[in-house]
Amino acid sequence: MRIYLVRHGDADAEIPEGLGDEARALTAKARQTTFAHFQSLAERMEKIDLILTSPLVRAVQTASLLSLAQRHEGPLRAHRSLLPDMPVGALDSVLTDHAGENLVLVGHQPSMGAMAAHLLGLQTFPRQVNPGTVIGLERPDGEPGALARLLFFAAPQQPLVETL
Repeated sequence: MRIYLVRHGDADAEIPEGLGDEARALTAKARQTTFAHFQSLAERMEKIDLILTSPLVRAVQTASLLSLAQRHEGPLRAHRSLLPDMPVGALDSVLTDHAGENLVLVGHQPSMGAMAAHLLGLQTFPRQVNPGTVIGLERPDGEPGALARLLFFAAPQQPLVETL
């Protein structure tokens, strides 16, 4: 099973009048750079079976860009366990339910870094998870709770890293 943890792209700093933080959208520049970044990872990201995203606007937009860049034809679903500051364990049942599938999880910091650390068996994730970062992991199929191994760490406009 492959798991791709994605932090949403850069969002507007201003909250739209009358709306909350959840309505902040990606900046125009972020849409361009994030899409280009996802395109550059097309060969590294194996066939994606399912994309789950935080329901916040900036995450849904990021998930849509990734879906388009990867030519993903499968489902893209909002999932509450990817909201900011949800406990890391909130996704364990999702991973168990989708064992054997390649998943993309689009969310926020500090959740994405914490989830990466959790899956790798680390106390904390040793790298800064900037907007648009993709963390590729592989976890053995049929072994719930087994530790994952890092495939790659890819932050926009930075060299791809294959080790921590």
